[in-house]
Amino acid sequence: MANAAVIVSLVYLAFLFVNSRRGRAELLPAPDGLFVVFVIPCLNEEAVIGATLDSLLGLPGCDSAILVVDDASTDGTANVVRGFDARRVELLQRRLPDAQRGKGAALNAACRHLATSPLLAGRAPEDVVVAVFDADGRIDRAALTAVSGFFRDPRAGAVQIGVEMRNADANLLARLQDMEFFVFTEIFQRARQRIGSVGLGGNGQFVRLSALRSLGDEPWTDCLTEDLDLGVRLLLAGWRNHYCPTASVNQQAVTEVRRWLRQRSRWFQGHLQCWRLIPRIVRSPLPARAASDLVWYLTLPVAVLLIPLVGLPVFAAFVMVAIASPRDALQIVFASHGMLLLLVYLFAFGPAYVYAYVYWLRGRAGLVRAIVLAHLFELYSHLWLIAGWSAVIRVARRRRGWDKTARVAETAG
Repeated sequence: MANAAVIVSLVYLAFLFVNSRRGRAELLPAPDGLFVVFVIPCLNEEAVIGATLDSLLGLPGCDSAILVVDDASTDGTANVVRGFDARRVELLQRRLPDAQRGKGAALNAACRHLATSPLLAGRAPEDVVVAVFDADGRIDRAALTAVSGFFRDPRAGAVQIGVEMRNADANLLARLQDMEFFVFTEIFQRARQRIGSVGLGGNGQFVRLSALRSLGDEPWTDCLTEDLDLGVRLLLAGWRNHYCPTASVNQQAVTEVRRWLRQRSRWFQGHLQCWRLIPRIVRSPLPARAASDLVWYLTLPVAVLLIPLVGLPVFAAFVMVAIASPRDALQIVFASHGMLLLLVYLFAFGPAYVYAYVYWLRGRAGLVRAIVLAHLFELYSHLWLIAGWSAVIRVARRRRGWDKTARVAETAG
């Protein structure tokens, strides 16, 4: 059963990889009058918000402005924002007890504020794109030019760009996160562009304002992964999501395992919360490929949690044989002239070569180093098992609150 699950996963990965390599993105000109407003929800982001605003204000491309949502910060976040030109950088301050109710609530407040903000005076909602960025996000200089062309399609609801880790050299954990995000965007998101099931991530998502308003007064939910939830609901509402492979945003990777586990447990729990959308996906008029891919992706945590457990009895039985009779254990291993070892290796590390090739192809590392990192990445991915069961325990205990991910102070560049 475990082998069957692994084989299915490998076949699915191969299908996505082949689809991701087909076709090339066509760079289209921006539609006339397109305006981008960067929305940055902040809670105690004094360490990074200034450098992020500097980088966004220097972007060439279509007209843009910035709305910073200060969610009742207790540090100097608001004072840093006030130091910028108010005609291009607007500050929305939320106060307790309404503030600090999650990222979705802060984004909904921003969406309501934009209805009367002078930033959008005289602009139609279909001509406005809301770009959601984390406070530590730094975008490619050509990103607006690359993204804006997708909105020539009147049914384009959202565009997601790639995500990289700018401190990937900080330590091995940061480097493996860089590979993780690269693999997801370069294989999964590229393939989903063709399948019609592109998902949205927390950083670097561009959403048409009219698409947001089509979801109601509060387009973002209280889901812990409000980005995943929003992307699926946009597709269900008849909008198209796109992935732009020629632009990316870079952010800080988490450099401590404990902080990584807290962050990924939150993401895992939010993923489980999105299961409530599966019945709507099954009943929706979405194309079969897109609907099946969405259901597969949403139920993927089951595989993360259960596949290792399915193989545990076999592993335990082999260990017992090895303890009782090491000679018998060696005979089992070598009776097939090493084929058993080869099969175990392929099941454990087969996808590593695909990951390494993609990482090397985009110039993130030399080929040999990419292969080594990809093998380490397969081991690193088992940390998701700890994060996943932690999330399940939190769900069982009805716990939903989380501390935000802390940032490290930087300068623009």
